[in-house]
Amino acid sequence: MVAHNPQLISENPQVAEMQRIFQSQRSAYSMRPMPSAQERIAGLERLRQAVLKYQDDLADAVSQDFGHRSKDETKIAEILTSLEAIKYGSKNLTNWMKPQKRHPGILAIPAKARVVPQPLGLVGVVVPWNYPIFLALGPLVGALSAGNRVMIKSSSFTPRLGETLKRMLAEAFNEDMVAVITGRGEVSEAFSHLPFDQMTFTGSTNVGRTIMQNAATNLTPVLLELGGKSPAIVHESYPMTDAAERIAFGKCWNAGQTCVAPDYLLLPRGKVDEFVIAITAQISKMYPTLLTNSDYTSIVNDKQYKRIQSYLDDARAQGARVIEINPANERFDNTRKIPPTIVLGVTEDMLIMQNEIFGPILPIMEVESLSRALEFVNRRARPLALYYFDNDSARAEYVITHTHSGGVGINDVVTHVGVDDLPFGGVGASGMGRYHAYEGFQTYSNMKAVLERPKVYSVRYILPPFNKFTHTLINKIFFGK
Repeated sequence: MVAHNPQLISENPQVAEMQRIFQSQRSAYSMRPMPSAQERIAGLERLRQAVLKYQDDLADAVSQDFGHRSKDETKIAEILTSLEAIKYGSKNLTNWMKPQKRHPGILAIPAKARVVPQPLGLVGVVVPWNYPIFLALGPLVGALSAGNRVMIKSSSFTPRLGETLKRMLAEAFNEDMVAVITGRGEVSEAFSHLPFDQMTFTGSTNVGRTIMQNAATNLTPVLLELGGKSPAIVHESYPMTDAAERIAFGKCWNAGQTCVAPDYLLLPRGKVDEFVIAITAQISKMYPTLLTNSDYTSIVNDKQYKRIQSYLDDARAQGARVIEINPANERFDNTRKIPPTIVLGVTEDMLIMQNEIFGPILPIMEVESLSRALEFVNRRARPLALYYFDNDSARAEYVITHTHSGGVGINDVVTHVGVDDLPFGGVGASGMGRYHAYEGFQTYSNMKAVLERPKVYSVRYILPPFNKFTHTLINKIFFGK
């Protein structure tokens, strides 16, 4: 069936090779469609050993692709989280695989009903550039736990990492089980047209629309994790120093190039100066210098650097006050490092409040009350994450139930993504579907409904021709008459 798909015919040698790998995986899956728990756990263990062996190579490759990327950030946010995901999947997949007993209901008795988790088959994973290790290995762990075969399309923005990942996974798996595809342009386009049984995409909303349109030609279900403008809201009773410490971490980590980074901040009126003083002190403590500081990450490429600078230029032109936090008063000419920057006096007309920032820039808006803050958030596109700072649990619960977002952090930012027992994904414009946790296993499985009848066939008592006996039976059993 694959050979007749016109999308699987190409004269581009890279595309042709990708199509060959796809057909190899399809054939291998048809030969072994239901791998045992032991086989899946063994595969995850091979992956774990590979990550441990290649951890320094992976961190070096990402740093080279970025111009400079903190290796400690890579090891914490990408290597450690991937290892924890492998450990979590290995521990739980045997239980997840068990058939789930269900109640057949009065129409079907006597019968047995159950749900049998079955691998979908072939999973395609499209990886972004900002966390190219974790956002490749996280879906891979979920897909392997569910018994699938996987093709990973690495980002063309991180080519060195893509080649390192390809080499690492080739050591751990045959290509008919796991394969990494590199390249750009026609390769990327052709990848999203392959008739996968499921596709996972992490990236921008615009590219997500294209991926979904391409996948629709094969009715391939797509998990989209798209980011968006994740707000942070601070209640007036919450200590500004505590809020500043936690928000500074989320905004400066990976230089703000994180899909769940706090994108903008809503502060109670009259608290802005206190917060700016607190976050300036916190960032200066974290990064006393920036230019040659190995802990502070660069913007990934010139295109992204210019995009962020255009947002700042637009804000200045419209009257915003731009405050650079640059403790050593360094110059950043001919580099792609952008100092952490606070923007005050912003309006909704500014580009910085219309587009996801994806950089170390924090716009701050003042609001009169919590209700006004929630009103502002709720009339915008639903974000991937929402952060609320308040020690009053009743107010926090109100915020949770009166807003929509993929995830919520109370008195915290970003780290919920690394909690393996929590599902991760977006809602509305920030995406659809979930991976991580048991929900991820479900995403990569066909939760097959099975009804099994014994020799006794109870349905014969309600077969046509319908008569008085049938009516009496139906009324008595179902309507109690």
